[in-house]
Amino acid sequence: MSVRALVSGGSGGIGRATVAALAQTDHLVAVADIQTNDPPPGADEMFACDLADPAACADAVSAAAEAFGGLDVLVHAAGITRDGVSWKMDDSDWKSVLAVNLDSGFYLSRAATPLMRQAGGGAIVFVSSINGERGKFGQANYAASKAGLHGLAKSLARELGHFGIRVNVVAPGMIRTPMTVSLPDEIQEAARKDSSLGRLGEPEDVADVIAFLVSDAARHITGQVIRVDGGQYL
Repeated sequence: MSVRALVSGGSGGIGRATVAALAQTDHLVAVADIQTNDPPPGADEMFACDLADPAACADAVSAAAEAFGGLDVLVHAAGITRDGVSWKMDDSDWKSVLAVNLDSGFYLSRAATPLMRQAGGGAIVFVSSINGERGKFGQANYAASKAGLHGLAKSLARELGHFGIRVNVVAPGMIRTPMTVSLPDEIQEAARKDSSLGRLGEPEDVADVIAFLVSDAARHITGQVIRVDGGQYL
């Protein structure tokens, strides 16, 4: 029997790779994203969703469950940046990043929990960043949103474990995605030099860890933050 999954931000670099990885491991995969004109390979369903809207998040979860007859896996891979130093950051840049990156993780999980309880268990994975642990100059909003996911995941892991629902976080370093390849060369090179493995990560490096965390092979892992950064945080 196929495992039923919903991936937020499935049109992005890590999200697309995650959809493909799950599809290759016998998952039915639905995608919730703001844009639906470029469905990722492996997606069985795709729903337009403003992830900053609580009702839209609930609707996306309901639509996925209706399409598949339930829900077993939630991967929150959506994320945006609005960089700027804190003393110049306006309210909209702060609020939009927190809304998409952090708030939607709560909205999606809140809607998915009753469905996973009905299914007898499930797995939730949030895609964070090592900047949620160490901070980053010019990314107070982004770092705060990702740090928030860590606290949210650990709290949910405590609340939901006795229902058989596991909650974990992957914290990538610099990954070669459309969001990062547009960064100045010197920033990408600095990240490459920080990495113990001497390279930037690929979306598949993260997606493979996500696929592991939602699988039965990770059945005794919950409340963890797994860095996928090639040693960049060290």
